[in-house]
Amino acid sequence: MSKLLRNIAIAIAVILVILFALPFFINVNSFKPQIESELSTALGRKSEVGNLSLSILGGSVSAENISIADDPAFSKSPFLTAKLLKIGVELLPLIFSKELHVTGITLEEPSINVLSNPKGTWNFQSLGGTAPKSGSSSSSSGGGATAFSVAELKVSNGKLVIGKTNSSAKPLTIEKVDIVVKNFSATSQFPFTLSALLAGSGKLSLDGKAGPLAPAGTPVDATLKLSGLNLAAIGADPSAGLAGTGDLDGNLASDGKTAKINGTLTLEKLKLSPKGTPAGKPVTVKFATTYETVKEAGNLSQGDIAIGKAVAHLTGRYQTEGAATVLNMKLDAPGLPVDEIEPMLPAMGVTLPSGSGLKGGTLSANLGITGPTDKLVITGPVKLENTSLAGFDLGGKLGALSMLSGKAPSSKDTTIQNASLDARMAPEGSKLDNINVNVPSIGTMTGSGTISPENALNFHMVANLSGAAGGMSEVASLGGLGGKSGSKGGGIPFMIEGTTSDPKFVPDVKGMAGSAVQQAISGKTGIDTKNPASALGGLLKKKP
Repeated sequence: MSKLLRNIAIAIAVILVILFALPFFINVNSFKPQIESELSTALGRKSEVGNLSLSILGGSVSAENISIADDPAFSKSPFLTAKLLKIGVELLPLIFSKELHVTGITLEEPSINVLSNPKGTWNFQSLGGTAPKSGSSSSSSGGGATAFSVAELKVSNGKLVIGKTNSSAKPLTIEKVDIVVKNFSATSQFPFTLSALLAGSGKLSLDGKAGPLAPAGTPVDATLKLSGLNLAAIGADPSAGLAGTGDLDGNLASDGKTAKINGTLTLEKLKLSPKGTPAGKPVTVKFATTYETVKEAGNLSQGDIAIGKAVAHLTGRYQTEGAATVLNMKLDAPGLPVDEIEPMLPAMGVTLPSGSGLKGGTLSANLGITGPTDKLVITGPVKLENTSLAGFDLGGKLGALSMLSGKAPSSKDTTIQNASLDARMAPEGSKLDNINVNVPSIGTMTGSGTISPENALNFHMVANLSGAAGGMSEVASLGGLGGKSGSKGGGIPFMIEGTTSDPKFVPDVKGMAGSAVQQAISGKTGIDTKNPASALGGLLKKKP
């Protein structure tokens, strides 16, 4: 038995010596032209590799300094560079027949530059075409994919840079890219997994099938996950004020030309305006979109935005134009519970009077959203019903006006039966027209005005006071300015100035004088036509 063990030990030692000695007798660099040819044939791009080394025990050939040319229509720089390429090989054919049978390929630390041109064509679309002839560049038209196949293809710790030709826009960088492809074939479907980090924040993962490779685009069917996505770090224009974190679970299906993506996006601490503050509630978006890669345009067929029990519906088109993304969308928000959406108002840059908040009732809106994402214009009607502006005494604010002498009702809250307006919100400020606010304790207020980007107010309003306003109801008839309180054509002009957080209600003396003169001239009141301004005397004598 001891003799047998000794013979076995000697045999193992001899085998190990042979394995360690073989690299000195096999010139693996002699296979470099074949390796370059295989890569070039598979990818349809001229491919180059550096020094080769052979690991007998590992069953692999390693190549340093890999370079794969870009489509010359896009760039003269390499499409891909890699620090190291490892190629798994079958040892027996390599040793005894000098034949190279590839079992696996691993790219370590590759850098891949993905570019699109103004026509919406990507530089990777010509991958898998006919191999370029020696000494020539690849053709962007390409031909059919070859029958090259490998049991396993890996990308380890890669970097993907996505940009546009002839553009000054900052490209999107995807780091820590790891890809594993099983049973890769250029002419058939193959399973794959991908994980990566987006712009240093947010983890991306794809798990599914792709292939066959085609110049017009490669079909893909996979599950899509994003976690910890930092909205402010994904290449959006900082002036848009977009911020927050998000998680996405969805599905991606593409035929190589059109991609269909659907899923659920959950957003935390969302901010949608440069002057906004993070939302106090999470936002959930169930979406379905179709994206045309050639046109670089898409259609959002479903965009259900949920904030608690409040659900709005966003649909429409989006189009990439140069460095910008242009929207043409509609937001339908019917009967949203105010208590659910009130925490979202600061995120949209909406500032209420200091110390106040909306409570109860519903908000409805039907808005058009158009223009580049950094210069959006939002227009449409907005309506509030049966709500309360808690912590804001509108009666007290109006009662402070010199012209509104008498005792106005005072309450820490302002009950709003209904309020409607037509809004236009743009980077240069907001314009609100056809304002109509019904406050039962005071009356009806109508008018229009603007809000500057710095939240400065400039509104011209008319108050038609109700009898419930006590002494204020009498003011409407002083000097013949309104006839019977609440009657058609009556009302007290005033202005709203200051800021959204600290609005100031001031008398519109010019407007009141004009109204008095007009009524005096028409002979509808007893105003002295020789001195119509005397009608304002009773309004301006008493100070609050």
